[in-house]
Amino acid sequence: MGKEIERKFLVDHHKWSTLTKPVGKNFRQGYLLTDPDKTIRVRTTSTKGFLTIKGKNVGATRTEFEYEIPHEEATALLNDFSGSELSKIRYEIEHSNKVWEVDVFLGHNEGLVVAEIELISEDESFELPEWIDQEVTHDQKYYNSNLTITPFKTWNKD
Repeated sequence: MGKEIERKFLVDHHKWSTLTKPVGKNFRQGYLLTDPDKTIRVRTTSTKGFLTIKGKNVGATRTEFEYEIPHEEATALLNDFSGSELSKIRYEIEHSNKVWEVDVFLGHNEGLVVAEIELISEDESFELPEWIDQEVTHDQKYYNSNLTITPFKTWNKD
């Protein structure tokens, strides 16, 4: 059984804007099932497709199964079966021997920039890059599946 241990952080926009970044990858992703206990996601990049099944978070850990599928089939699933979608550009940034995946959201989630780091264990130590702001690992409104239902641009940002 696959497990994902992931911590999620907001990114400081000013520091992020000054960072030299690699070329990002465009993602289109949609959800065939969005439930508090499980999600089924379809994702496309420019050339690949993926089907991902995720279980409920327990701490920073959850069950995850991901399968590469033909791009054409992933696009058809998104077009014909996705109940909600989002798009984003993902950057992979190496910092202190760890890879950070930084998602710059587009469309109705424009303005949101989130960084994730995958770990071997929940108590694994790691160094935060200077462009990290605050941790949001346990805040469900930042889950991608929830961003498709209640996008960032609709939040009351007092």
